Amino acid sequence: MTERTISGDAGFRAQLAGFSLTTAEILYRLPDHPSLLQTYIWQEYDSAPRFPKLQSFLDFWIAKLDGKLFRVTVAHSKLIRPAELRLVGTEFKLN
Repeated sequence: MTERTISGDAGFRAQLAGFSLTTAEILYRLPDHPSLLQTYIWQEYDSAPRFPKLQSFLDFWIAKLDGKLFRVTVAHSKLIRPAELRLVGTEFKLN
């Protein structure tokens, strides 16, 4: 197994550890023009519901960057998931 193969499987290893792909749409105010909003998309493997990696990134943003956060919208498989369907082997008829 080569170094490239091992590092290429980081996403798979994160999934095995219970992490899922998380996407955050960050809407922030432009520092020079606070009335204008800009969008930044952040994507990383993180764990719901606390999202420690996203929280760490947002803490960094608040401490080091000038654009004030306006809104953060998070999409994660545990937040948005199709309903589970279970097939039943019996049929009921009503008259």
